[in-house]
This record gives sequence, C-alpha cells and structure tokens, in this order.
Amino acid sequence: MAMNDEFRGDDDMAGEADPFAALSRLFERRTALVLEDDQALAAHVGGKLTRAGFDRVDHVTAGEDAVRAAAERAYDVLILDRITLGMDGLSALTAIRGGAGPSAQSPALFLTALGGERQRVEGLIAGADDYLSKPVGDEELLARVAAQLRRSAQRSEAGAEDRRPGDIVNGPLTLSPGARTLTFSPPGGEPRALELSPLEFAIVGELMGARGQPVTKTMLWDRCWVEWKFLPDNYVNIIDARISALRRRLKEQCPELGDNLHPLIVSARSQSLVFRVLDGHT
Repeated sequence: MAMNDEFRGDDDMAGEADPFAALSRLFERRTALVLEDDQALAAHVGGKLTRAGFDRVDHVTAGEDAVRAAAERAYDVLILDRITLGMDGLSALTAIRGGAGPSAQSPALFLTALGGERQRVEGLIAGADDYLSKPVGDEELLARVAAQLRRSAQRSEAGAEDRRPGDIVNGPLTLSPGARTLTFSPPGGEPRALELSPLEFAIVGELMGARGQPVTKTMLWDRCWVEWKFLPDNYVNIIDARISALRRRLKEQCPELGDNLHPLIVSARSQSLVFRVLDGHT
C-alpha cells in the first residue's frame, strides 16, 4: 500500500491555517485499535495517527486479538484489515458488534485490498462505518478517521439531549438538514434562502458539517454522487467542475460577504475541500 507523507500546497489556502494541522485538536487524547498483519503498514498507520495527535494506537495482527482488545478497552476508532491471521477482519467486526464490550459501538473503518462493490457491501453490513480500499494516501485516511470521530460525537450529543441534530450555523449561514434549506442572514438585512440544487445542497451539507475540517474528494463523491455505483476515472474533474459552479453560485447569492471571503469553498492540500469558517462575519 502506497502511503504518501508529502502533500502539495494549494494556492486556495495560501496564508491560512492548514485544516489538517487543526485535526490535532480532534485527535487529542484519542485511542485507536489497528488490525493489520503487515507490520510495516501497521507501523506507518500507527505512526501517522500518533503524529496527528492520537494518544494511543494499539496494534494486533489476528482477528481474535482484535475482538479481545475491543472487549477490554474503549477505543475511539477501529481500523481493520479484512485479510488477517486467524479470524478475518469481517468476522472480527461482527463479533465486536455482537458483544457487550466497551468498543462494541465504536466507529469502525475497513482498510483493505478487497475493494469490490460486493466486498464493500459485506463490510458495511457487518457494521463498518466506512470502507477504504488500499492503496490510500495519508490525507485520505486522516480525513476519514476525523469524519467518523465527528459523527460519533454528534450521535452522542443527540442521544444525550434526546433529539435529532439540529441546524448547522456558520456565521451568517444556517443549514437546516431537515428542511433542506441554506439561509443567508446578511448584516442589517433580511434572511434569505439560497437557491441550490439537491446535489449542491448535499455538497454544502457535507462541507459545512465538517465545521472547518477537510473533506476529501473521494469522501464527497461517496456521499453526494450516490446514484453512481462506481468511482469513474474522471471523478475529480466532475467534482471540480461542480465545485467551480457552486463557488460562483454562492458568490452571486452572498455578495455581502465580500471578495476576501469568496470563494466560500477552498481547496486544502492536494485532494481535499474546506468550507470557510465564517464566525465573526455576521
């Protein structure tokens, strides 16, 4: 599996804080369990998570060991290969989900060479929250782990308050997932609903929901282009064209924000996107 520690800079983020560096706050004091029988790969993944801010990364090579570890300790995320020594990763996750251990409901991500559609479906049915096919870059892995940690925290907050997650507020913008509306409240003006297509709303929802943290283009494709059953070779071009049009659309409908804040959607590193944090620009 090719993992790349070097990322190309992007002019969109020139002079701004690196959103990937900001992930360290999300990863702080977190723990992970990695099931992987390739020692070099496991060391790379563990080292990457530790450098990104994780407090502890435990590594096991056999499915049975993963089940035991998950039954004994509460991990914030599980990263599992499917082809492993002894019990395979699919069976291990099924056993973890079926048990009563402290990690039974922890977010789980498969990182495996088995990347066919049927195999992805098997992984998700077994209880995985995400599924990544090898090889994958470090940027993609960190963004996917961050997304699972955010969603886990949101589910916990919603459960504690006994209600569904509400609106997402980003400065003068309010996204209402239930009503499928994006409202802009300009300074001194009346709030107005922005006109977005269903696909544009889905894109904005994913990016605003990340709250200033990076979303990779493959993550965006998986969650917004749901009618596609495969990843085409030109998916990046398809996304870039849609993002370019969406940037223009948002600028046309939110001119009060000024040129210094547009585009609202900016690129981060090589293959990720970030929706600007607009707090303080109301």
